[in-house]
Amino acid sequence: MHVEALNIFCEVVRHQSFSRGASASSVSQSAASQTVRQLENQLGIQLIDRSKRPWSLTAEGKIFFKGCQEIVERYHELQDAIRQRQAASGHTVRVASIYSIHLNDLTSYINKFQDVVPAANVEVAYMHPDQVHDQVLNDQYDLGLISFANPGRELTAIQWENQEMVVACLPTHRFVSHANTTDVNPGDLSGEAFITFDRGLPVRKEIDRFLRRHKAEVKVVAEFDNIENIKQAIEDGAGIAILPESTLRREVDSMTLVKLAFRLGADTPPLIRPLSILHRRGRRLNPAVMAFIDLLIAPAELAVAMSKLSSEPRKVGASA
Repeated sequence: MHVEALNIFCEVVRHQSFSRGASASSVSQSAASQTVRQLENQLGIQLIDRSKRPWSLTAEGKIFFKGCQEIVERYHELQDAIRQRQAASGHTVRVASIYSIHLNDLTSYINKFQDVVPAANVEVAYMHPDQVHDQVLNDQYDLGLISFANPGRELTAIQWENQEMVVACLPTHRFVSHANTTDVNPGDLSGEAFITFDRGLPVRKEIDRFLRRHKAEVKVVAEFDNIENIKQAIEDGAGIAILPESTLRREVDSMTLVKLAFRLGADTPPLIRPLSILHRRGRRLNPAVMAFIDLLIAPAELAVAMSKLSSEPRKVGASA
């Protein structure tokens, strides 16, 4: 049983397609299909249930896929160690991110990373939170950036940032124009036209709990799955919203929107949006991926990131 065959099987499963898996493996679709059949014959079990559309892995196939991932990853790591003496290669760090972590927020990290690891690249793709989990779990992406992480048993979450949530409104809103204030009592939001996130998103659930806790009954007029649409709706005069403070800096600087902090008691916890970095639990991470993680969680300590490039690929520590 050759490593190449295991790699083809892994690519077929990751892409959920024989044709795309074959393309990723640089073989024909027929060759990919024959390879999977040969694996099934050698093992004496069915790995893929082809009676369904789309097809799915059998219970045995899921076990075999997990083991194949570890074997293929370790083989590639050994190749890199032998060929490059564990130096950082032209590895592309693949990052899956929720929509609300804007590329502008990541640019400084990416620039610093490329100063530290000139031969490596960072590729960022934006998607729904559920997709972030799935893509990282299936090794389509090395890392995931997500809020209110619930990693489960198969993913590890590393704490990244805690973002303060604030009220966003127009400069002409009564909260601003009548009192010229920089903060607002949560209860004062009662009766306000409110723009918020789609139901089911973790951030929406947290905002709803916060409003109920402070007995603020808002009138939801619009729901969106991303922050940019919410900000646009506020600018169009549809209402107010609760958003992470860091996502409003451009609008506050240009004075198109105003941010108001919540006026809370000393013993009242603030409303925050925790951001985390996800990776598949137990996966051996490329040194370039480890360097990028180090820059995200401790951007000032570039020496730490640099030292990872000459160390053996390792597992990240405990989950947050």
